[in-house]
Amino acid sequence: MELRHLTAFLAVAEELHFGRAAKRLQMAQPPLSQQIRQLEKELGVQLFERNTRSVRLTSAGQSFLVPARTVLDDLDSAVRAAKAAGRGEFGRVTVGFAGASSHETLPLLTRAVRAAHPGIELVMAGQTYANVALARVAEGSLDLGFVRLPVNVPGVSTRVIAEETLVCALPSDHRLAQREEIPLAALAEEPFVSFPANAGSSLRDAMVASCETADFLPRVVQEAPDSHTILALVAAGVGVTLTLTSCQHIQQTGLVYRPLAGPPVRLEAALAWRTDNPSAALRSVLAAAEKALPTPSLPSPHQER
Repeated sequence: MELRHLTAFLAVAEELHFGRAAKRLQMAQPPLSQQIRQLEKELGVQLFERNTRSVRLTSAGQSFLVPARTVLDDLDSAVRAAKAAGRGEFGRVTVGFAGASSHETLPLLTRAVRAAHPGIELVMAGQTYANVALARVAEGSLDLGFVRLPVNVPGVSTRVIAEETLVCALPSDHRLAQREEIPLAALAEEPFVSFPANAGSSLRDAMVASCETADFLPRVVQEAPDSHTILALVAAGVGVTLTLTSCQHIQQTGLVYRPLAGPPVRLEAALAWRTDNPSAALRSVLAAAEKALPTPSLPSPHQER
């Protein structure tokens, strides 16, 4: 039994006239009659009672009608679903993110995707730090990752979505808290609170690199998995930290933020994805992200990759 047999049966059953059914199917009447005979032979029952004046369904034909229509309707639904998925209207996209810096950007992306493509499911992988997100995108276990530039991984494309600056967070009763800006060298003897050393945090990497330019390594006395906890520990007087301007929305009693003295230390936030990822859903998410998270207008050496 072939689908063309079901299509032929349904046309004759609905028209109850071989000539009209053949015209509807844009075929000659003899091949249509032959297909009906083949179907009846396959089933071992007569589906139509026909004479020179009329055509009508037998009881077997009546019983066969609804299931045959269901099969064809299901096939049509499957075809439309596949085509919609091919256009990026349906599918699943895995997204890796971490940190308070995603507080503003992530909701903008998810709302934009829901509005433009409600059939796309975003699977969120939290606590995926920038370096880990980049590695997982490169290996293919994530479709999209929030990362920091520069990125020099073959086969991975990026687009800048924000530029941030390092600032100092310290207890409000700290000896440096009244200064308008903090020289990095003044933090050389301070205890630091930071992300774990091997968690893949680009912020920790930037903190260490910045302190090295001031000829010291930060003495990390406490590690925590997220910016909220780190800043709570700073407010509690455990130590100081370097964080990002995007984290300054975290306000706690006993916590103050101060800019660093000297040229600003800038970090670029970006989206990363495998260049050869074939997912049409990912392409739709990237298109929605371009509108929701446009690349900053300020020129950057890392924006075109």
